[in-house]
Amino acid sequence: MYVGRQNLNASMKLQKMCIINQEAARDDEREIYVLYNPESYRQQRSVNYAQLGLLGADAPLVQFQNGGGDVLSFELFFDTLMAGGEVGGTNSDRQSFESNRQRTSPENQLDVRTYTRKITRLMSIQDNLHRPPELLVLWASLQFRGFLASCEQSFLKFDEKGYPVRATLQCQFIEHRDINLLFATNPLGSPDTTKFRTVREGDSLWALAAQEYGDAGRWREIAAANGIVNPRRLRPGETLTLPALD
Repeated sequence: MYVGRQNLNASMKLQKMCIINQEAARDDEREIYVLYNPESYRQQRSVNYAQLGLLGADAPLVQFQNGGGDVLSFELFFDTLMAGGEVGGTNSDRQSFESNRQRTSPENQLDVRTYTRKITRLMSIQDNLHRPPELLVLWASLQFRGFLASCEQSFLKFDEKGYPVRATLQCQFIEHRDINLLFATNPLGSPDTTKFRTVREGDSLWALAAQEYGDAGRWREIAAANGIVNPRRLRPGETLTLPALD
């Protein structure tokens, strides 16, 4: 019998959390209902700032760079021996759990990894997409669109044959927004103020000009403001001044 912290959401007749694979190749892989609802979930959001050190100053100049996406985290619980009528999943899953619940541990016929893999494989790269699939997490009023970024598995109990029968998954999802919708709701700042950018690997003056001014041809103004002779030789980590437009 499971002894530990009680999850009040496990046995209550609440709607089961559903993770929808919006890019699944097969219909039977599209919806994944959790076996037990999480005890809680956490949402975190952050923004990124660059700190520009100024000679002789007590503090750096802080420059806003970009907003960070939301991060959704929760723990999922799995047990193939104690599952009762409140367990989620498909009808076939529930029938298998109910049948297995009436067996003793030595007679166990379910490996808990059969069910944890439904979650962990959401991080696998899809051949047609060249990336993991985009997901939609639904639970009553919670609607979160993004990708499964990490999933830590803990196997807690085993049957007499050594197969795991109980597990928890620590899941973390990162938000994804359509780029057109993102810029429609969060337009770039006005180019009429001087800004600073830290060069990253792969950056170019024309790309920065296109992003900041909407015109890649304005790269020469960035080069002139920073005394750059060869625009192809940017050093990652250096800070560039993006001058205000007239």
